[in-house]
Amino acid sequence: MNIGKVAERSGVPAKTIRYYEDIDLVVPIRAANGYRAFRESDVQKLIFVGRARSLGFSIEDCRALLALWEDDARPSAEVKAIASEHLSQIDARIRDLHAMRETLGALVEACAGDERPDCPILKAMAPDGVPEA
Repeated sequence: MNIGKVAERSGVPAKTIRYYEDIDLVVPIRAANGYRAFRESDVQKLIFVGRARSLGFSIEDCRALLALWEDDARPSAEVKAIASEHLSQIDARIRDLHAMRETLGALVEACAGDERPDCPILKAMAPDGVPEA
């Protein structure tokens, strides 16, 4: 199957498939003429990786999860450990985003937003707390 058909079936863009091939996440068969020949198993891997990426897993996490998915003797504890670590990272990002929102919200509230040049938002971002003249 060619890359266009695989992209269509997997929902993964051809450019991304080429990248995944470059980093050995998916390894299609190469015909004598150099063309890629994808198998059904490659489509399934791409669907799996696409879903993992949509959950925010890194490429290396995807590589580990893919290896576990392909291993019928895998301990689910390994999968859970990877997912739990990723969930912790998501929670940390959410906390960071909430803190950013609080800070920016307070700055926006403090800014008059009128014709005067005084702006607490710019002052807060300036290295010394005061914008350059």
